[in-house]
Amino acid sequence: MVGLKPTDVPPTNGVKILGAGAAACVADLVTFPLDTTKVRLQIQGEYKSINNVTSPKYRGVFGTMVTIVKTEGARSLYNGLVAGLQRQMSFASVRIGLYDSVKHFYTNGSDAITIGSRLLAGCTTGALAVTMAQPTDVVKVRFQAQSNQTGVRKRYSGTINAYRKIAKEEGLPGLWKGTLPNIIRNSIVNCSELVTYDLIKEGLIKNNFMTDNLPCHFCAAFGAGFCTTIVASPVDVVKTRYMNSAPGQYGSALNCAFIMLTKEGFTAFYKGFMPSFLRLGSWNVVMFVTYEQMKRAMMLVKQSWE
Repeated sequence: MVGLKPTDVPPTNGVKILGAGAAACVADLVTFPLDTTKVRLQIQGEYKSINNVTSPKYRGVFGTMVTIVKTEGARSLYNGLVAGLQRQMSFASVRIGLYDSVKHFYTNGSDAITIGSRLLAGCTTGALAVTMAQPTDVVKVRFQAQSNQTGVRKRYSGTINAYRKIAKEEGLPGLWKGTLPNIIRNSIVNCSELVTYDLIKEGLIKNNFMTDNLPCHFCAAFGAGFCTTIVASPVDVVKTRYMNSAPGQYGSALNCAFIMLTKEGFTAFYKGFMPSFLRLGSWNVVMFVTYEQMKRAMMLVKQSWE
């Protein structure tokens, strides 16, 4: 069983945009606990330095998940899920759904697609998606960072409350806090993720190692997830710390990175690496496999209606 076969007619832009958003939501539903775990591990050093805590609260991926479940309940692993799904529908639809179109735009429709045009397309759609979806990312990160322990006052009571409270206390710029590091991070992620997937998939098919089916999509997605984690982790940690910070805690994203480096050392930039890899690897596999199948399914339905 290798899933649906490619249709004779290439998927339309509308199919790609809708399919990318839906596939990203499916991937988020599957991997969200790992994302929450990653955020908690990334901000742990920050809380230690602020509260003068000597021993870390969270240890390792599964240890962190167990600690969260024991102290806050299993639902805490899905803190910020609503904002996360809102983010994916507005974010992935643009960065993934428009990637092929922008890639062909940079090559003027030529079949000879260079790595440079792929990288340009990844940077363009990544930056555009962040600019549009940044408020949903800020709310998602803050929900994932807040504790649900009894006796601990929650920062936000709900998604709508978070949007309103941030806008009221920090102004509209607060909803776009960390946009620059997020643009840098997502341009890097988009390039490494989509370009790596593109190249691995193309190489496997051209060299007759695999055909354009599920095993090929799985291998390409897993490779893309691994490469992306290595490249993007430092920017991801800074982005998470800065977006979750209280007003005035850091002067800028660069200031945040400098304080991390001086107080916690270079390894701080790779805090939460294992959950990042587990999350990105599994997220890429679920997303790309689902995306490929959704595009084909929607085109089959479209053709049957015509």
